[in-house]
Amino acid sequence: MTTDPLLLMGEVDAATSRLLRTAASFDAADLAAASLLPGWTRGHVLAHLARNADGFVNLLTSARTGEALPMYASLEARTADIEAGSSRPPAEHLDDLRRTADLFSEAVAAMPADAWAATVQARKGPWPAALLVWGRLREIEVHHLDLAADYQAAHWSETFAHRLLREAASHHAMGPTPPSMVLRLDGTEHEVVIGERVGAPIVAGPAPDLAAWLIGRADGAPLSVVPDGPLPTPPEWI
Repeated sequence: MTTDPLLLMGEVDAATSRLLRTAASFDAADLAAASLLPGWTRGHVLAHLARNADGFVNLLTSARTGEALPMYASLEARTADIEAGSSRPPAEHLDDLRRTADLFSEAVAAMPADAWAATVQARKGPWPAALLVWGRLREIEVHHLDLAADYQAAHWSETFAHRLLREAASHHAMGPTPPSMVLRLDGTEHEVVIGERVGAPIVAGPAPDLAAWLIGRADGAPLSVVPDGPLPTPPEWI
C-alpha cells in the first residue's frame, strides 16, 4: 500500500463510507450492545472514531502551522469525551462521524507539501506527519471490525492487510519477549518472521485473517499451524 498520504485519502474516503453505512444501520439498542472491545459498547467505538478524527485534525494542524498541538488535551479528557458521547442517539452519532470525517479531509487538503515532513506529538509519542493518513485509515478499518457487525477482515483490501500485518509483526518483534513464529501468506512464498525462525511454528492463511489474528481481532480459526498444535498467542497490540 502506498505511503503517499494524498493517494491514501481515496482509501480513507472509501473506508469512511463503509463505516457510515454500518453506523446508519444501528438503532439505539444496537448502539448499546457490546463491541469486541472489553467494556465498550458500539456507541463507545463510534464516539472514539469521531474523537480520533478530531485528534488527527489537531496533529495535521500542528504539522501545518508548527504549533505544538497534542492529539488530545489529555488521556483523561479523551476517556471522558468517549464516555460522554457513547450513549447519544443514533442520528447524533452519524452526524458526528460525518462532520469529523469532513474536517479530517479538509485538514489533509490544507497541508502544504513541506508540512508532511514534520514530526508531531501523537498519543504514544512522536510520529511522522506523513503517516497520519495511514493512521486514520488503520483506525477506521480496525475499529469497524470492533463494531461486531457484518464487517469482517475479509473485507479489507489485500494491500491494507499486508501493511497492517507487517506493522503488527514489527511491533511484536520489538517487544521484550517477542514470540517466535513464521507467518506465511496463502498462495505465495512470502513470509514474515517474528523472533527466531529456527523451530518456530509456521502460521499460514490469507493476509487479512493473519493480520486480524495478529492484532487480537480474530481467533485465527481459518489459519493453519505447522507443526500441528495450538496457535501461538500474539502479544497485546497497540
